[in-house]
Amino acid sequence: MALKFTVLFLPLLAHIVNSQQPATFDIGKYGGKPHANIAEALSSAWKEACAATTPSTILVPRDIYLLNQVKLVGPCKAPIELQVQGTIRAPSDYTQLPDKKAEWITINYVDHLTISGGGVFDGQGKEAWLKNDCGKNPKCVKLPLNLSFNFITNSTIHDVTTQDSKNFHVNVIGCKNVTFQHFTVSAPGDSINTDGLHIAKSEGIYVLDSIIKTGDDCISVGDGMKELHIENVTCGPGHGISVGSLGKGATEEDVTGIYVKNCTFIGTQNGIRVKTWPSAPAKLKITGLHYEDIIMDNVENPIVIDQEYCPWNQCKLDSPSLIKISEVTVKNIKGTSASPVAVSFVCSKTVPCENVEMGDIDLTYSGNQGPITTKCSNIKPTFVGKQNPPICANATQSS
Repeated sequence: MALKFTVLFLPLLAHIVNSQQPATFDIGKYGGKPHANIAEALSSAWKEACAATTPSTILVPRDIYLLNQVKLVGPCKAPIELQVQGTIRAPSDYTQLPDKKAEWITINYVDHLTISGGGVFDGQGKEAWLKNDCGKNPKCVKLPLNLSFNFITNSTIHDVTTQDSKNFHVNVIGCKNVTFQHFTVSAPGDSINTDGLHIAKSEGIYVLDSIIKTGDDCISVGDGMKELHIENVTCGPGHGISVGSLGKGATEEDVTGIYVKNCTFIGTQNGIRVKTWPSAPAKLKITGLHYEDIIMDNVENPIVIDQEYCPWNQCKLDSPSLIKISEVTVKNIKGTSASPVAVSFVCSKTVPCENVEMGDIDLTYSGNQGPITTKCSNIKPTFVGKQNPPICANATQSS
């Protein structure tokens, strides 16, 4: 009797297990061929996978593929994975994009998305960087970014690379509970406006165990950000990890809960930085910034709060920033500064920085431009442990 039951039960068990395995939608079955535009094939595979009631995987096999532009939209009926094993290349000429919006690959309104596979999203941005005049022209053409995630929830992007984007590599807007892990960003140090990840109006975002090499901020934080955790990230080349710039828009929302821990900055322009615009309408608050256990390796400006951020003289300094920065901890920061000013806190005269705690700072400078020093205004931090160099010894506080 027991043997008969086992013989009958095993096929049923196998059927249950197999029915729970993700179905695979290979773009090759939808006409996707190497060295050809796979936009139609990828869209068709996504449409069927997204409609599936059980977990599904869209497969881009190992090879080189071209992609003009694609928008993949949910909601989907079950968890969905985009497994990119090969290299997907954008047109080098951004004017070839069918939709002139500044996005190459867009994914919107998906719950339980996974992107994986070890592959590469290659934006082929070199030609576009040569045409970028945004440093001189405020009305410059906005170039396409590699990956745009909008309203994505409970998702993971891991073990893939974004390379040579024409603009930001990744834009994360309106997302919740999303993790980037073993994620690689790769672009030359002289590439223009190629932020690694720009994250805004989102909550519960994690960037873990990743390497970011780019020509602008490794990670930039926009308004409306809550609970961003950055841990074990190596940044460089690049402009560091920046909150902001903030303040240009009157409706910008508060930023709170930014955690940067166990990170390394190598040869970057900045390390940890907060930047807000003067002579700007926004009155949001920036609170709960926590930086801990960080190594600076030949970083030009290791620790920066700049509330007089005004690049390319695009604003005036006659009206201080209205953004309040408070509840900031900076602990266990070690390494070398490439300039004599290792710490620069330039806070607002109108709303000075408050509740800033510094602990165990040990930075050295081996250059010949004078002794290592700090620059502080409108701030009175508290100190714990060792401070090298002495920080804010001549700080000023506006009345």
